[in-house]
Amino acid sequence: MSQAMHQAIVITEYGGPEVLKIATVASQALAAGQVRVQHTRIGVNFHDVYVRSGLYKTLALPGTPGIEAVGVVAEVGEGVSRFKVGERVCYISAAYAIYAAERVIAADELIVVPDDLSDALVASSLLRGLTADVLLHRVAHVGQGTRILVQAAGGGMGQILSQWATRQGAMVIGTAGSDATAKKADQAGCVEVIRYRGEGAQDVAERVLVLTHGEGVDVAYDAVGKVSFDGSLASLNIGGQLVMYGQSSGPVPALEIARLAAKSNSVSRPMVFHFVKKPAEREAMAARVFEALRKKHFRMGVPQEFALADAAAAHRALEAHGAVQPILLVP
Repeated sequence: MSQAMHQAIVITEYGGPEVLKIATVASQALAAGQVRVQHTRIGVNFHDVYVRSGLYKTLALPGTPGIEAVGVVAEVGEGVSRFKVGERVCYISAAYAIYAAERVIAADELIVVPDDLSDALVASSLLRGLTADVLLHRVAHVGQGTRILVQAAGGGMGQILSQWATRQGAMVIGTAGSDATAKKADQAGCVEVIRYRGEGAQDVAERVLVLTHGEGVDVAYDAVGKVSFDGSLASLNIGGQLVMYGQSSGPVPALEIARLAAKSNSVSRPMVFHFVKKPAEREAMAARVFEALRKKHFRMGVPQEFALADAAAAHRALEAHGAVQPILLVP
């Protein structure tokens, strides 16, 4: 009997989008407690770009990238009673191997996809939504009257944070690097969008202090990194928290901890995967994200879809235009 095979993207060396090659690989045998998921939509994220380029050397080569997907249960292993063949599921995984037609995964890592939400919507929002939930409700607690700064508020994550925080009663100040992203940030509910580069660029911290009557923000969310860190730190109120969750401009240099004493500040660097390890907590987080989608607390743009074999083109689109529009792979 011949071994089952499927299509997957395999990286054999770090580099540009051209290293994303489609290949036919052997399907993994199913062990007890595992489920075979036939993917219908695969999310494409900047994390994948960093893995592909070698900035993050967290994927053993040769290997298959990808950290989120939606699919249908194709087969269940011994001892799995929660899921049935044909059921729609979604998941995120730090173990990668998701740019593929299928994946074998432990059943307790899966989340049921609600009937009223489409595969494309869930694949576009799962990782970002869970990340936003961690940032707004776990690492910090944003609610009525909280003042926050969102760096790159017109980007994919920035828009979600700005919209969701605004719906919870927070005052959101955003930053943007272009007219296009400034418009997106404004539409996401920011009370003001500060241009941090280009024509009309302002000192972010100086403008934040003006907008907050000299006090600063309670929380600054920063996924830009190297070029924005100092401005984010200087924008904080006494006891304020700087939450770093990315580094699109490069890694932040080593921080002299004594700098935080000036205003009793704190800095955190959360990773969403640490918060979804326990099934009960992951289910609660996913439920909040799904409810936020239903209530339009945040909205996702119409996704741009690429065939799995065209993963290189998907990465080029992401790097050229940013994460303003969700990008998905379709096996």
